[in-house]
Formats: sequence, structure tokens, C-alpha cells
Amino acid sequence: MSGALIVSVSGIKDDTCENAAEFARELDKRGVALSLLVAPRLKDKYRLTQDESTQDWLRGRRDQGDAIILHGYDQAATKRRRAEFATLPRHEARLRLMAADRVMEQTGLRTRVFAAPRWIASPGAVSALPDAGFRMIAGVTAIHDLESGSHVRGRVLGIGEGFKAEPWWCRALVIGAGRTARRGGLVRLAVSAKQLGRSGPKQAILDAVDLALYSGATPGVYEHVRKIGRAA
Repeated sequence: MSGALIVSVSGIKDDTCENAAEFARELDKRGVALSLLVAPRLKDKYRLTQDESTQDWLRGRRDQGDAIILHGYDQAATKRRRAEFATLPRHEARLRLMAADRVMEQTGLRTRVFAAPRWIASPGAVSALPDAGFRMIAGVTAIHDLESGSHVRGRVLGIGEGFKAEPWWCRALVIGAGRTARRGGLVRLAVSAKQLGRSGPKQAILDAVDLALYSGATPGVYEHVRKIGRAA
């Protein structure tokens, strides 16, 4: 049984977009599409609506086959060391999701797939997703189809945004990706655009991608669970 491979990039904004673009070009050479995790607001008063250059790049990548994934709403407003959707009750989560959805529609980047910041969503947040029009959530240990109730297991192996970036972890990530791919499992690699500006983390992710492909993993993006399940 062949495995599957999904590679995602988060934290894409004006000062990190070129890091993501350079990484995307490397993956294009390998025939691997990206899942682009997008948040309408980030720290340092960043607003996606005011960043037309990044909007244009994201839309262009989507047109080439990459996937756009909603990755929270206002991460800058959350308490330090607490992921935005980690503890939210259903009502507040629904309000944030609907606000984020409006921004994504306004910028031409609307998506029906959600991945919470740091991949952590409270039960209230998960229950609010269908009301806000979302059909799928990518969590830290599995990808869930909210319409059918089915899921595909696979733990995120990441660098940055809640994951370590030290050399020992980068080596462990590469080893873990190869092991999972050889077993025919789902390899989920995640990296922040900021970390892609560092040679070590970037090379580790590329090595993990190459090893997963060499081990027979089929590349894909966060989409319908049944498609991912067939690949895995």
C-alpha cells in the first residue's frame, strides 16, 4: 500500500511571502502541491485585506493546484502561548469563523477547509464549523470530514508555529516522515513561512519530502477525506 504526502505552509504574509514562494518553486520541481494555511490577521497588526501582493500570490498558487486552508481569524488577539481556537466555546468560535470567512470571500480566497492555529480546536470550535460552512478540519492527529464523519489518521510533523526548529528535531522529522511513508501511512509536513527563511529548517522539510516521495508516497493537498484515504 502506498502512502500519501501533504505539505503545508503557514504564517504567509508580506515579509514572509517570498520565503513561501521560493519553497513553492522547489516543490513544483518535485510535482508536489502545497496546502497554504492563511489567516486574515496576524501579529504586528498584519491584515490580509491590506496586502494585495500576498493575495495575488495566493490566488495564483491556488489556480496552479495548491489548496487554500483557513488558519484562524485573529491570532494576534489571543493570549500568549494559547492557540486561538484551543479553548473557545461554540458561540465565540462561530463568530470568529464567520468573520474570517467574510474576509476570505472578500479577498477571493474562500475555502471550506479549516486548520486551527497550532492544529488545536476545542470541541466547541469543531461543532461550530458546519454552521459556518466548513466541511473539513485538519487536526494535529487526523483529518476529519465533517459531512460524512469519516477521518484519516496522520500526525503533523512540523517546524515553527508551536513546533520545534532545533537541528535535532529537524533530523527526527526527516526520519519520521520516511518511516511513515515506508509503512504506507499519511505523511503530513508543516512549516511556517518564517522558518523557510532559515537554511536548516527549509532543507529538513525538503529532505523529508524527498524521502517520502522516494518511499512511494503520493502527494496531495488537504481536500476530501475519501481522496486522501484512497491515496493512503
